[in-house]
Amino acid sequence: MTHCFGPEGLLEKTKENKEALASLSGLERARREGQILEAPVLLCDNQMRLHVDLGVMHGIIPREEAVYCRNGESIKDIAIITRVGKTVAFKILQFIEENGERIALLSRREVQRDCVINFLSTLTPGDIIPARVTHLENYGAFLDIGCGVASLLSIDCISVSRITHPRDRLRCGMMIYVAVKSIDKALDRIFVTLKELLGTWEENVARFEAGQTVVGRVRSIESYGIFVELAPNLAGLAELRGNGNAPIRCSVGDTAAVYIKSILPERMKIKLVIIDAYPSNDPPEPLQYYVNPQKASHISYWEYSPAISTRLVETVF
Repeated sequence: MTHCFGPEGLLEKTKENKEALASLSGLERARREGQILEAPVLLCDNQMRLHVDLGVMHGIIPREEAVYCRNGESIKDIAIITRVGKTVAFKILQFIEENGERIALLSRREVQRDCVINFLSTLTPGDIIPARVTHLENYGAFLDIGCGVASLLSIDCISVSRITHPRDRLRCGMMIYVAVKSIDKALDRIFVTLKELLGTWEENVARFEAGQTVVGRVRSIESYGIFVELAPNLAGLAELRGNGNAPIRCSVGDTAAVYIKSILPERMKIKLVIIDAYPSNDPPEPLQYYVNPQKASHISYWEYSPAISTRLVETVF
């Protein structure tokens, strides 16, 4: 899905954006046409105004034009100062003189308002949209789902394989695709989910077979075994003791070489034996989507479990 209401940063390198910022006449034309532009924020002054580099001219986003607020909300300073050093979307409101210099008065709020009215308000559960990871917390990841408008991707919706923190799967600045999970019209909030795009149990397990030794990631250590992730939507259970009844020495987050003893589709189980495990600080691997967002813009139903499984795991949008 490509549109002018994508996450901030997608327009900055486009031909149209570069042409508008290349000359005064380009900026004038952008103002007349209400064109959405993008440029980096240089600083936030003591009046909480954002100063933007327009190339041929200096731009300022006043505090009241920095963020679109829903009914009953007020602008939080942290939402403004965290834009410094980042690319923001805006429209040119007018050109003014300040301290003998001609500057452009800009509005990010107008762009976000247009995004909410013309794009986000048209979404329904199951719609697949691009998003950018902006902030990680223990409970989930905050995403830019359009022109800086935020949405929460809760940790339990990131993948089927359980993780201790969103950083195990995502990183700030990462572009991903998500599906709209639910819409709270009272709060005017959109919640999203990722795991439904990362493949069913059968789609993921098709990459493996019994007798293979493969690489995985230790995700949790329980009294009855060790869960090792083979893919974001696929994990197996390894015994606590290896060959010779020696206890397995590993920690959550370790990379592990595991031998696949058996695959049991009817129980959605994979039995593993840990051959070796060692600490790893590798960044999250690129996500593999089993739904092509370029061809499918909506998903109505997702069944994770195999047809022969005694347990049904599904998502109805």
